[in-house]
Amino acid sequence: MVMELELEWLGHGVDYAAGLRAQELRVEERIGNPETAPERLLLLEHAPVFTIGRTPDRSSIFDEARLRAPLFTIGRGGQATYHGPGQLVGYPILDLGRRGRDLHLHLRTIEELLIVALAECGVTAQRREGLTGVWVEDRKIASIGVGVRRWISFHGFALNVTQAALPPFADITPCGLGGVVMTALEVESGRAWSVREFAEVVGQVFRRELDRWMPPKSMAAAKTGEA
Repeated sequence: MVMELELEWLGHGVDYAAGLRAQELRVEERIGNPETAPERLLLLEHAPVFTIGRTPDRSSIFDEARLRAPLFTIGRGGQATYHGPGQLVGYPILDLGRRGRDLHLHLRTIEELLIVALAECGVTAQRREGLTGVWVEDRKIASIGVGVRRWISFHGFALNVTQAALPPFADITPCGLGGVVMTALEVESGRAWSVREFAEVVGQVFRRELDRWMPPKSMAAAKTGEA
């Protein structure tokens, strides 16, 4: 049986450590109960925080002592990024063991679904060859960094919704990409958006489109007639 993706709105101003605990609990739930625990998409807005992956290269942070928010070193890939008010963060808790065990496909699927969500809001976005994330022309609107535990995914994406999300990026080289210009949905669409409003769009796109891009084994087998 294929269960529908469960959407969870965790709220505004979520402490980063609390968001990480929420992910870990749901990852362990899925690992321990793969037949009954649903896959989930956690959606939220964090309190201000910088994060960086477990790497000895921290050159993407200009001056740790002068960062305008706390810094967390976390178990995802990638260089420094920022989370805070005005930005939608999404943590897909997906069973990649049943979805092909393909991290590259997982990343491309997240990108594709965000591109679809932005299109529904009147913004034409795209990938850039060799770079993970989502872009509007040469401006970056969404960053992506993922982790897996026993093929259950966690961490995920951060998409700038309002202009309030943009100033702290001046403290870092976002995702280690020199010269990158960050943008936001309300800048590109020419209208005001709330994080909660855009979360509704993203949640429905993930629920509607995820199995198209990363079908569970049972669904893929049914389509091909395999046992």
